[in-house]
Amino acid sequence: MSHARPATPSGSTANVSPVLRVAVPSPLRKLFDYLPAHEAPEEGWVAGVRVRVPFGKREVVGIVAEVASDSEWQRDKLKQIVELIDRTPLPTQWLWLCRFTARYYQHSLGDTFAQAMPVLLRQGRPLEARTRERWHCTDAGRVISDAEMGRARKQTELLKVLRQHPGGVVTSAILAHGFSRDQLDRLTTKGLISSTLEPLTCAEAGTGPVLAEPSLTLNREQGTALAALSQQLGTFSPALLHGVTGSGKTEIYLQLIEAVLARGQQALVLVPEIGLTPQTLQRFKRRFNVPVAMLHSGVSDGDRLDVWEAARAGRARVVIGTRSAVFTPMAALGAIIIDEEHDTSFKQQDNLRYHARDLALVRAHREQVPVVLGSATPSLETLAHALKGRYLHLKLTQRAANASFAQLELTDIRVKQKRGGLGEDAMQAIEQHLAQQHQVLVFINRRGFAPTLACHQCGHIFDCPNCDAHMTLHRSPAQLVCHHCEHVAALPDACPGCGSGDLHPLGSGTERTEETLAARFANTRILRIDRDSTRRKGAMDEALTDIRSGEPCILVGTQMLAKGHHFPHVTLVVVVNADGGLYGSDFRALEQSAQLLTQVAGRAGRGARPGRALIQTMHPDDPNLRLLANEGYDALALQLLEERRSARLPPYRFLALLRAEGAQQAAVETLLADAGQQLRQWLGDQQLAVDCLGPVPAPMERRQNRYHAQLMLQSDKRSLLHTATDWLIQWLEKAPDARRVRWSIDVDPITLS
Repeated sequence: MSHARPATPSGSTANVSPVLRVAVPSPLRKLFDYLPAHEAPEEGWVAGVRVRVPFGKREVVGIVAEVASDSEWQRDKLKQIVELIDRTPLPTQWLWLCRFTARYYQHSLGDTFAQAMPVLLRQGRPLEARTRERWHCTDAGRVISDAEMGRARKQTELLKVLRQHPGGVVTSAILAHGFSRDQLDRLTTKGLISSTLEPLTCAEAGTGPVLAEPSLTLNREQGTALAALSQQLGTFSPALLHGVTGSGKTEIYLQLIEAVLARGQQALVLVPEIGLTPQTLQRFKRRFNVPVAMLHSGVSDGDRLDVWEAARAGRARVVIGTRSAVFTPMAALGAIIIDEEHDTSFKQQDNLRYHARDLALVRAHREQVPVVLGSATPSLETLAHALKGRYLHLKLTQRAANASFAQLELTDIRVKQKRGGLGEDAMQAIEQHLAQQHQVLVFINRRGFAPTLACHQCGHIFDCPNCDAHMTLHRSPAQLVCHHCEHVAALPDACPGCGSGDLHPLGSGTERTEETLAARFANTRILRIDRDSTRRKGAMDEALTDIRSGEPCILVGTQMLAKGHHFPHVTLVVVVNADGGLYGSDFRALEQSAQLLTQVAGRAGRGARPGRALIQTMHPDDPNLRLLANEGYDALALQLLEERRSARLPPYRFLALLRAEGAQQAAVETLLADAGQQLRQWLGDQQLAVDCLGPVPAPMERRQNRYHAQLMLQSDKRSLLHTATDWLIQWLEKAPDARRVRWSIDVDPITLS
């Protein structure tokens, strides 16, 4: 690809146009040289403007990353950009964050730019707000009499409507009242009304008070935490708000944001799940008299662009979103808040494998603003930083309004009969709480009716033809589904191995538990909340409305119910199977299971009535489980940190994974074996303290008829790890065998699966 640079005649350099080095949405980690078009941006050619360029046989939207005076290619070989899209560059801070992200996560800059912006901007839509007209009466329109209006009856009626709304009325509302565009035009011609254009999203707020409703009174711990956080405004100061479930962390967020808004700044709030965004948005909109916007994958492309632009322009004063919202440009960022910072949803698991929490910390440092990491069960990485004094460690040990904690009670189910996964102890407890007119939450982290379907005669289990996994039995509709590749099969009439029709479901999922509870408690409403039951738009909101009504009911659901929800009428939580994640092959399995159990138990007893949490287990004597039940998550976390230190695992070492997948198992194994051998030789030559382990098959080796394997890199220093991964990527980009396999680098992986 190396071409000699053409000789430039002496004295003619001033007339030579610059070379634009463009980042295009491609997996290739390189920039592509183009010549500028005749039209130039307002500030001349600078980094950050979007352009449309020819790329292969198509045209793509890229971003100018560098402006150079020359190219390694001869100028007559360079293509010209097709179109200049932006007259001004994209925000400087956004460009910096994208460059950092691409560099740290070893990803293509062009693809990073594309992933970090709304879809419509990737397609070349101008970065400008959609607008609407708002109509007002002029001075003449306010004083003209009906008699002077003559026989223009509809115009007179429209004028009366506008007089009743000093703030003006938008066009859509006027047309909905039966008036026409022609009547608006005629009144405008007469000078009786006028219109102004305003952004469709987050129109400028008035000059009234910031608060729409008063703040709540804080207890002593909350007040101390808020005071400490408020003192850090205007500086980079990471803080772990380590509060037990129900301790009022959200109220601290709200009052801190109040202080940020009073300084004329904006706040960015990240939440782990789309399901939490609407309830958070509702609470924030009730509190603040400023534009509050939300960003997540469920927002339409047009609305997403509008919010992005409103935040960039400073009109959106509070932005609430899921992980991708960390890239939202903000004119005057004042604070970043990450709720449930431990949640694995903040890590993107494919393509650009970034962690929103970590990028938020980097962004906060760059823009010199405080960042609050809130959790009842902080990740071991965050907890280690707090214990070392790198983060401000603020503890909340009391529940708001003096609500009591739900103590974890381990229930032995080894020899007891179970129906729908529930033992008789749990059934009796449910009966008692329903009799007291309370609500009950039954947590089972498996959707469907049963995890497997087996033949009673020969033991045959129905497996997915595409994955190393069993098919899950569903009853509504009746079918077998693979939860890894979504392969669907009809229910069999007989066993394909022995021909027997004696087929039995093994284990329980949400559907089976729901059916069992409905049979036992026929007069009680059962609300099942999982990915299947909430597919319909609005279904989740309807269920949450029913729950908040306070009527006695049983909630059956997956971890969708365990995160962040406030259910004041739930007094009993039953965990159907606590053992599912405790003994996984991943070294983080125990940490993540303990977080989930603590979070789901925290849904009980958040109101005036005390709560109870029954944890069904086949291993009631497990020392880790007993430590969690008797002393809580914090005690277990400290023990796990010591184990990680001894085992030289994160957060005391740094990891990167080379993941590879392909249709041919031999091709995947050969590539990773060669990569490992070459990398070890290079590390030895360079005398770099980086360990290379593997290759090994992924925990689920075959998924979607593709074979998966991985190579692990470990080091005590991030810099050495990045040096090694950078060399490895360069080797892979040149290796002929790598073209037959899909591969990716995962820096700081949170799962080894």
